[in-house]
Amino acid sequence: MYRVAVCDDEEQQRELVKKTLIALSIRTNIEFEIELYPSGEQLAAHYEQDGVPFHILILDVEMGGMNGIMTARRIRELKHFDEQIIFLTSYPEYMVESFDVMTFQYLIKPVAPDLLEEKITKLLQYFQAQEKKFMVIKSGYEEVVLRYDDIIAIEAAKSLTVKSKLHVITATQVYDSKGLIADYAAALKDSNFLHIHRSIIINLLHVKKFAGGSVLMSGGMEFPIGRSKIKEVKDFYTKFMIMKGHSYDSI
Repeated sequence: MYRVAVCDDEEQQRELVKKTLIALSIRTNIEFEIELYPSGEQLAAHYEQDGVPFHILILDVEMGGMNGIMTARRIRELKHFDEQIIFLTSYPEYMVESFDVMTFQYLIKPVAPDLLEEKITKLLQYFQAQEKKFMVIKSGYEEVVLRYDDIIAIEAAKSLTVKSKLHVITATQVYDSKGLIADYAAALKDSNFLHIHRSIIINLLHVKKFAGGSVLMSGGMEFPIGRSKIKEVKDFYTKFMIMKGHSYDSI
């Protein structure tokens, strides 16, 4: 499932984009979670309040108050660089300015639904080409698309009612899912993840500090390291940091 934000101060335009996405979803069986915003201020506030990020932002350039380019610039300032942005505008002269916020597409209004569908389809092909950087998990009744880099850890969770329950932990949310830690460890071994405990996999990109037999991660989370794995974790992390060109805190 791909999360899409449509930001336009004209309700008719918001609904037109939404209908186009729904039609594309029905035809391709690709799920979209669509949220509509009547102003740039409201979309920026979503990010400022640590709301769940979107995969795609479809922004009107000309809006009262915070226009589309200002909104995109604010989102980039908040260190959100992975959202793919499509601008809709009646004025081509804004195109050069839009390059500053890493734009995927710039479309001139009125945008025909089939053209918008074509551009969205190309964007989805881009996401699929980057599939090694993304993970699709089943959480509840939904499929959620997560970037590898956004995952802090995967932890086996104790449950009396759910077999093989997992917590997939990101900076903004903890997703309940199901699966075997060993399977995830094998699948992620070449992607900066490390199996530090029989029930825990961590993303080395989010390591803040090692202390004794535990590791401190982004967001203040702390996880134990299995006794039998301490040397392996130390050696692996040392190699990881050397490759990244950084110093490290020893265990």
